[in-house]
Amino acid sequence: MKPPKTGEMLHLRGNALDKGEPVALPLTQSSMFHLPGAPEGQDFYGRVNNPTWEHLEQVLAHLEGAPCLSFPSGMAAISAALFATVKSGSRILIPSDGYYVTRVLAERFLTNLGVSVTERPTTAFTAGGFDGFDVIFVESPSNPGLDMMDLPAIAAAVRAAGGITIADNTTMTPLGQRPLDRGIDIVVASDTKAMGGHSDLLMGHVASHCAQIMERIAEWRRVSGAIPGPHEAWLLHRGLETLDVRFDRMCSSAQVLAEQLAGHQMVKHIRYPGLPDDPSHTLARAQTTRFGFLLSITLESEAKAEAFINTCPLLRPATSFGGVHSSAERRARWGDDVDPGFIRLSVGCEPVEELWHSIEASLNRL
Repeated sequence: MKPPKTGEMLHLRGNALDKGEPVALPLTQSSMFHLPGAPEGQDFYGRVNNPTWEHLEQVLAHLEGAPCLSFPSGMAAISAALFATVKSGSRILIPSDGYYVTRVLAERFLTNLGVSVTERPTTAFTAGGFDGFDVIFVESPSNPGLDMMDLPAIAAAVRAAGGITIADNTTMTPLGQRPLDRGIDIVVASDTKAMGGHSDLLMGHVASHCAQIMERIAEWRRVSGAIPGPHEAWLLHRGLETLDVRFDRMCSSAQVLAEQLAGHQMVKHIRYPGLPDDPSHTLARAQTTRFGFLLSITLESEAKAEAFINTCPLLRPATSFGGVHSSAERRARWGDDVDPGFIRLSVGCEPVEELWHSIEASLNRL
């Protein structure tokens, strides 16, 4: 898989400018547009059109290599993809160890509409096959466990069984992995994370090569009102302009930290796909261009995990991930089925030697 051309992405707008137009993307903050006569072919109402979103979606489409629609959060994107592809009587399959809010949406809302929901763990996701399922939702690497699925094999098996695949690619971004290139039908992501990168916005997107699917998702957005704000779209566009630089730094630093942490006496267990003995390493080498910026460590106890997170000066104790500031959290506090001492660590853009010295000193004090 070749990563998208980010240099070309930076000039998508510039190469279409007329003389005197601003190089930076303008923020169009308007609910109404001047609309004499017939409305066809024009921006006409802020719930349906906005020039700032539209250019953002061109950039996202370039990164994904497919048509793209933006949403006000990652869960709004996931909701749109699911509600556009299921109906009463549909059967869906989701990971039991992926992002927990996806499970909450399925269990508390989709089931009430007559949708049957089945869960399987990532490492046994193909057990039992895919016959009879209408929608297969995958997440690879899983959040927070970092287990991986064979995306091409699953995509081919689901297509043969007559189903549709949706992949959550939040943890890798299109620079690390493009599931659509691996045969997946729909990709969703939370752009709140590394895509925006500065912990100052909520956004998400959906992309697919299938025009019919994208028409349904566009209709869902239009009638549900699940639209991004223009200011958030503008912020995300600005964040994407530095994604390549940030992602490279974060992934490179994560590899260094993982290798150092693997030998630290306070670390009971570590997961990072870039480590040769990690269970996800072989799949990661086959279907990603980088090993990502997320890693996990397990310490001896909840108390030691909390002490480490809360006293390391170069780690923000916060939920979410993908920002320029490295952050960490104990995922058991949200109900994830992990050890009480399990920590998800999101590596940011700090100088890696300084970051390691801070992490090492905090571990040594435990």
